[in-house]
Formats: sequence, C-alpha cells, structure tokens
Amino acid sequence: MKYEIRGEAAGVNLGGVDLDGAYLEGVNLDGVSLKGASLAGVSLKGASLARANLYGVNLEGADIEEANLEGVSLVRANLDDANLKGANLEGVNFEGASLVRANLEGANLKRANLDGANLEEADLEGANLDGSRLVRASLKGANLDGAVLAGCLGNGREIKSLFLSDAYSMAYTASILQINYENHPINDWWGFGDDRIDKMNAYSALRFWRKYKNFIKSAIELSPAINRK
Repeated sequence: MKYEIRGEAAGVNLGGVDLDGAYLEGVNLDGVSLKGASLAGVSLKGASLARANLYGVNLEGADIEEANLEGVSLVRANLDDANLKGANLEGVNFEGASLVRANLEGANLKRANLDGANLEEADLEGANLDGSRLVRASLKGANLDGAVLAGCLGNGREIKSLFLSDAYSMAYTASILQINYENHPINDWWGFGDDRIDKMNAYSALRFWRKYKNFIKSAIELSPAINRK
C-alpha cells in the first residue's frame, strides 16, 4: 500500500508502520512517533519532523532534502543513500545510525550527536558541524570540503580537534585547519603574516596565534589527520 499524507499529522503514532515509498512532502509531522517504521524511498522533502521519534527507522534512499528534523531521535536509524541536502538536523541524535553515501551537502548538523555513526562515503560538503560530536564515527571516504568544523569533537582520524583556549575552537583534517570560522589549507596558515591574522576580526587573534602557532604546527605534524579515500 502506498501512503500519501498531506497537511498536518503532528503528534501521530505511526510506529512500526510500513511507509515505504510514501509521499510526505511538506507535511507537518512535528513530534510524531515513527519508531521502528519503514520509510525506505519515502519523499519527505521540505517536511517538518521537529522533535519526532525516529529511533531505528528505515529511511534508506529517502528524499529528506531541506526538511526540518531539529531535535529528532535517529538513533540506530538506516539513512544509507538518503538525500538530506540542506536539511535542518540541528541537535539530531544519530548515535549508531548508518549514513553510508548519504547526501548531507549544506546540511545543518550543529550540535548533532554522530557518536558511532557510519558516514562512510557521505557527502558533507559545506555542512555545518559546529559543536557536533563525531566520536567513534566512521568517515572513511567522506567528502568534507568546505564543512564547518568549529567546535566539533572529531573522531580522531579524519577529523581531529584541539582544545587550547575557551575563546578558540580548532579542528583539522588531512588538508584543512579551522580556527573558529577561519577555514584554510594547513600550509597556508604557516605562511600567514601578522597583518593577515590580525584582520581575522577575532578577539586577540594575533596574540593567540603568536602564543600557540608553533604548538599547533607541531601537534599537526606529529599527529596528522588521516583521510582514507
């Protein structure tokens, strides 16, 4: 049976229901319970599922582009090959979820919990990972070009975090070092002069850089991030 829901279904309990291939574009499903439901290939483009319970849900190949999933529980969910481009995923709990080859281009993952998530070959280009937690996450082959890494807690392999000052958050990949919202190739940082650093408009940026530059450089050279592609 193919489902088509339009308008509003907020707060409904659809746990365990088979909604494979359903059309749910633009629907308001705020607070809905879909725990354990099957939504493989479902269309949720532009839908709102804020604070919904999607624990263990199957969203393989689903179209969730530009949907609002703020604060949603997607613990142990299957989002392999799902399209989450531009989606609002702020504060989403992805613990143990599978997002293999998922399209997360430009998605808002601010403060998302990706602890133990499988993001192998996922497209995270331009995604906002500010304050996200990526401990034990697998990022093998993931595209991190232009991703915002400010304040994220890396997985210690593809993304490593440095904590030296309350005023400055730092994270780096095999090729990029980001300090607060200044994101540049690692080698470019070592060549920046005092004027360039001073113009970054961060509080006491030059003083911070003079104090920690050599330490940061040594830390990266001694423990480089690995980008396994």
